[in-house]
Amino acid sequence: MKYAIYGKKINEKYLSSIQFFFDELDRNNISVTVYSTFHQFLIENSIQFSLSITEFNSQSDLKDVDYFISIGGDGTFLETITLVKDSNIPILGINTGRLGFLSSVTTDEIAQAISSLTKGFYEIDKRTLLSIETDKQLFGDANYALNEITLQRSDSSTMITVHTYLDNEFLNSYWADGLIISTPTGSTAYSLSCNGPILFPSSESIILTPIAPHNLNVRPLIIPDNKVLSFQIEARTDSFLVALDSRFKSVPINTTFKIKRTPHTISLIRLKNHTFLNTLRNKLMWGIDKRN
Repeated sequence: MKYAIYGKKINEKYLSSIQFFFDELDRNNISVTVYSTFHQFLIENSIQFSLSITEFNSQSDLKDVDYFISIGGDGTFLETITLVKDSNIPILGINTGRLGFLSSVTTDEIAQAISSLTKGFYEIDKRTLLSIETDKQLFGDANYALNEITLQRSDSSTMITVHTYLDNEFLNSYWADGLIISTPTGSTAYSLSCNGPILFPSSESIILTPIAPHNLNVRPLIIPDNKVLSFQIEARTDSFLVALDSRFKSVPINTTFKIKRTPHTISLIRLKNHTFLNTLRNKLMWGIDKRN
């Protein structure tokens, strides 16, 4: 069995947990390959490796990997999809960040997580992605997002108008700071902070959530994920921003593009005791009266 480990800089208070994680991998005779820059960070912070470590930098280095482990917050987890791509390698997130909807395994659960993977005691959640298609191939072959694709203004002094079409039929012109096109997975991310609805991951839907719309009667809209969205942008500036999860580019205002569901999905590992409802209650603190 072989794990690929991805991460970035980690708060010093979690280093002892990371050392325990690698010690557990060694005790379970698990082969490991670590993302090159993360490996160097671990060495610089005195993490000891009893097992033999190799390094990887791209999907081509992951051909014999059984599980992909993300160590960090949800932002770190989102970066893993550009490495895993369409390989269907299951991903597990160990949370050393903040909220952690995607990186849901706490550092206290490391031993349990490794045991569950070894014994096959887990579920696989298939998560849909959204891709963006433009003539200029702005994001190369990593033109997809797990949470959301966001169209937003590049200048804080003016709004943009987002002319939106569903299967070439006109839907609406959003006069706003921007528009979030979200997957069900992303319904608990940026869209939620803009009053978007929470969807179950298996909902097979896309959420359109305007960012600070000028018209107060404009509300988030849920559409089937077999729809193809197309857009034209108007603004007083020469460009606007397109963000795929945490990656973004400045785009010329005359750019036209389409957004649709990708043919491939991402496989998320869910431990048996980590249901979506449990995650919602724990992360959003539902049912907890802070006055007591």
